[in-house]
Amino acid sequence: MSISYDENERIFKLDTKNSTYAIGVVDEEGFLAHIYYGDRLREGQVGSLLRTDEPPFVPSVNDRDRVSFLDSCPMEYPGHGLGDYRESCISVRTGNGSSAVGLQYVSHKITAGKTSFRDLPSSFGAEGECGVLEITCEDRAAGLTVALQYGVFDDTDVITRSVRVCNTGKDAVWLTKVYSACLDMDDQGFEAISLHGSWARERQMQRVPVSHAKLNVESVRGESGHQDHPFMALVTPGTNQETGRVYAMHFVYSGNFRVQVQSDQFDQVRMVMGIHPEDFCWKLLPGESFQSPEAVMVYSGTGLSGMTHTFHDFYRKHLIRSPYRDRKRPVLINNWEATYFDFNTEKLIEIARQAAALGIEMLVMDDGWFGNRFDDNRALGDWFVNEEKLPGGLAYLADQVNGLGMKFGIWFEPEMISPDSELYRAHPDWAIAIPGRRASLCRNQYVLDLSRPEVRDYAYEAVASVLRSANIAYVKWDMNRQLSDLGSAALPADRMGELYHRYVLGVYEMQERLLREFPDLLLENCSGGGARFDPGMLYYSPQIWCSDDTDAIERLKIQEGTAMIYPLSTMGAHVSACPNHIVGRVTPFETRGHVALMGTFGYELDVTALSEEEKQMIPQQVAMYHKYNDLIREGDYYRVASYAENHAFDCCGVVGKDRTEALYLYVQVLGRPNCRSRRIRFPGLAEDRQYRLEGEERIYAGELLVKAGMNIQDLHGDFQSRLLHFTAV
Repeated sequence: MSISYDENERIFKLDTKNSTYAIGVVDEEGFLAHIYYGDRLREGQVGSLLRTDEPPFVPSVNDRDRVSFLDSCPMEYPGHGLGDYRESCISVRTGNGSSAVGLQYVSHKITAGKTSFRDLPSSFGAEGECGVLEITCEDRAAGLTVALQYGVFDDTDVITRSVRVCNTGKDAVWLTKVYSACLDMDDQGFEAISLHGSWARERQMQRVPVSHAKLNVESVRGESGHQDHPFMALVTPGTNQETGRVYAMHFVYSGNFRVQVQSDQFDQVRMVMGIHPEDFCWKLLPGESFQSPEAVMVYSGTGLSGMTHTFHDFYRKHLIRSPYRDRKRPVLINNWEATYFDFNTEKLIEIARQAAALGIEMLVMDDGWFGNRFDDNRALGDWFVNEEKLPGGLAYLADQVNGLGMKFGIWFEPEMISPDSELYRAHPDWAIAIPGRRASLCRNQYVLDLSRPEVRDYAYEAVASVLRSANIAYVKWDMNRQLSDLGSAALPADRMGELYHRYVLGVYEMQERLLREFPDLLLENCSGGGARFDPGMLYYSPQIWCSDDTDAIERLKIQEGTAMIYPLSTMGAHVSACPNHIVGRVTPFETRGHVALMGTFGYELDVTALSEEEKQMIPQQVAMYHKYNDLIREGDYYRVASYAENHAFDCCGVVGKDRTEALYLYVQVLGRPNCRSRRIRFPGLAEDRQYRLEGEERIYAGELLVKAGMNIQDLHGDFQSRLLHFTAV
């Protein structure tokens, strides 16, 4: 078992393959202190690292300076209002107005294996793969029991963190803050890596020094969001892809979040992660409990690549449940950028006919097929077929597409409602709004109040009835605006602070029901592109639309940030038309195909309007996808060069687990006059093997390719790309 407890030392030791995490029970009052997180310790007494034998000492020795102890001890899960003035992890409001929480160790239990939470997405694993440590703490004055939950995964360097809070008192308690994880440790000159952005430029990497000022990465938009991502990594100075220490957290949640880091007065760093406390207030009646979402914590002593490989392996094995996780997805063509709202059955069948002849395997019908939906100002919520556009209905269209040898997919936005819709006219109170205040529109739509069971039932049944009516193999689940105007006609005033979280739980419930009824469905989540690309969504869908920006050059930066923590198989990526509809750039059809290959791969264009030369390239690209997808889906990802950093070229690769095959993508963003070739190294290959580069007879030593590299000649023109496929000989 990778979890142990030394009763004499009162120390918990959590071991993964390459890391150790240690917690100590301190003083007779049972404070929980963080001791160590880093490279695996196989021997030695980690208790010697506790600073309990130096000022201000523990309260049993020096109670006159209890506040100083609380404000300097590296707390495992810090309380609020009792003397620790750093960021707390939990706070409450009791009937007498108190907000303080102080936790002491009571007991613990260790179990083999790990199951998912009941109502939240979370990791899982069998006995022999992982174990769970649950440390029970209590605050008798507040009437709270808090269970700190640690999932320890032997096969990856992951420790998951979450908490369950139970009201053991006689009166109601309101939780005003419940974070999922805290990490207190000495500052090692850390820098913080985070992902920021906006619509069409999601997950851009940022690296800044950790300082005595609080650094917050957060969302209060009701979703994880385009603007910030629920992730942060602390790295030691000079950390790069291959060297340096990395401490990372990633949140398995699709709503408001905060991840914060700050260095304190003693140069100790505290990093916390959890549900954002703004507008959060959860009423707990006696005997009730609240489960926090899960935070995934990764340590790498081998730089950013080590972190990336751990996240990828963990999500592929212990979070994604879809039957498509381990198999190829059908190559699809989506009609959105081909037609927008201007389509009918005849147009879609013609797209399908030409696409099928070129080897494309699925037609996806996007927005505009339902109700009075001729533009994006109306009809959301009216999920019945517009037979003016689609005479014969969905069954006829799906049958025609299936008859061409293709699968059929469809787009929904089930969380939204248009003011101009039959649904809103019948149920205006189903929209999230504050009584007496003019509601804020976004994209001329409101958000359905999914905290209400009857609203969830309607929205689910609307989707499910459509899926039952035809042979539909794929659903793109979209969500195109954030939450605002927080008010629910169904929640009492003292529970209105639960709306944000209840909304997210409602989304999870609907998607869980969908997958139970349609277990073979390929579900792709989307939110105006990548605004809800988070681990919580991966639990329900094996892929998420990466961004509405499909320009191949813009995608280099977006996909780099995404691939740093997500498997390539999760990133929805398509070849789209040129000039690109977002930025107007013209890029070669081949380059668009190569960049999309490093994701799920598909098409977002009007195949009937392509040139003959482009049409002839599609069967080649489809064959390319089938040739390389197993490797891309299952292999180890390596970042070689970053266009976001050098502004000139990009290079990444995937190496098979057995090191017998590797594929690298090189993109020359800008052509150069009168320049030498670029020397590119190829990390991940086995140094003791020989490799052949496809298209050449020459044999390369693995050691040469890894340590010295090879020269890549300049390609003629801007936005050019090349695939380099190595196989061991």
